[in-house]
Amino acid sequence: MPDRLPPLTALRAFDTAARHMSFQQAAAELNVTPAALSFQIKSLEEHLGAPLFQRLNRAVKLTEAGRALAPGTKDGFETLTAAWRAARRVNDHASLTVTAGPAFTATWLAPRLYSFAQAHPEIELRLSAGLGLVNLGRDGVDLAVRFGYGPDPDLYEEPFLNEWVTPMMTPALAEQMPNPADLAKAQLLHQDDIRFLDPPCDWPAWFRAANLPARDWTGQRYSQADHALDAALSGAGVILGRISLASRLLNEGRLVAPYALGLRTAAHYRILCVKGSETRPHIAAFRAWLREQTAVVSHHDRHFTLIDSAS
Repeated sequence: MPDRLPPLTALRAFDTAARHMSFQQAAAELNVTPAALSFQIKSLEEHLGAPLFQRLNRAVKLTEAGRALAPGTKDGFETLTAAWRAARRVNDHASLTVTAGPAFTATWLAPRLYSFAQAHPEIELRLSAGLGLVNLGRDGVDLAVRFGYGPDPDLYEEPFLNEWVTPMMTPALAEQMPNPADLAKAQLLHQDDIRFLDPPCDWPAWFRAANLPARDWTGQRYSQADHALDAALSGAGVILGRISLASRLLNEGRLVAPYALGLRTAAHYRILCVKGSETRPHIAAFRAWLREQTAVVSHHDRHFTLIDSAS
């Protein structure tokens, strides 16, 4: 049997019909008539020499040959679509799609974006907040900001922001607890988003670094760091705040960090993009802007004694 491929239009018709299990719905997606779609599939079956669908009453069902072909056509058209998007992005310097975690987007990235927009009005910036895995070569995303350890050898990777934690609270609460020992009876707030850190950067680790005795660690737990920050802002308790996410609140005086001791982690924020794309003008501009913005956060480091979480 010859391996010559059938026409791409016929394969597209089959792929769409196999996804919908309906010739009518497939025709609507492809903006053709059901008769035209049926003709394309019939020509594909003639090319193969075997039926691909069982035509039932008001329904269709894949044959054994159809079930063998469907996964490959699905993957093939997804790959073609991704390649086409990637080719278009090579020449697209007017838009930039960036993904970052929800907490980082809400507390760090979004409040600062006006300065990027002012410096680069020619670039249309699109933000996608999420922690899910993203295929930068396939999903239409130009650049990702991720917090963790790395490395990611298949991508261009650039560290740009270190992370450390220290107790943070409202000014009113800080007046009641001028000394670290006062935390023995404080309402502690916990963040589950950094439980993956190894060694841990949690309350027991900070108490050990401060030479304070262990205490009851029960308290409110939050899956997202920005929710924990909101609770601290309300005066609900003391958060072991991440400097990257809380720096703006500290600058504004809405939260204070009264104890000059921070616990540093080896995990850090990284810029990730497809290798070779880091020099494209709009990506390079955003990378440079991110590095400039880290100075706003880094000035807090000078006022704290930072101890590695491994200590």
